[in-house]
Amino acid sequence: MTSPKIIRIGANPPAPETSRPANVLSGDPVTTLQNYYTDSSGRFFAGVWESTAGKWAVDYQEEELCVLLSGVARLTSTEGDAQTFRAGDAFVIPRGFKGTWETLEPLRKIYAIYEPPK
Repeated sequence: MTSPKIIRIGANPPAPETSRPANVLSGDPVTTLQNYYTDSSGRFFAGVWESTAGKWAVDYQEEELCVLLSGVARLTSTEGDAQTFRAGDAFVIPRGFKGTWETLEPLRKIYAIYEPPK
């Protein structure tokens, strides 16, 4: 049996997928996704995500690790707890987080997402 190959994020980039978030509250944000890896279960993903400025409602059903490469984002929970993240910051958004994502300056991040069984 052959060992799986290591996936280098940033090398041989997949075709980007561009979209607009649902539930936009302000601005006209555009997001770009380059998914470098999906595991065999289809529940774990990793890649690069970018966003232009804007704010939208979020309701996380997944677990996500974010590492900001550039830009600034503010996440605010429905209880009003706001945290601002900048290039170089790493953070986890746990399943069940509800609130808003606001891209304050054009942003680029590496993400790793796990979608638990429902």
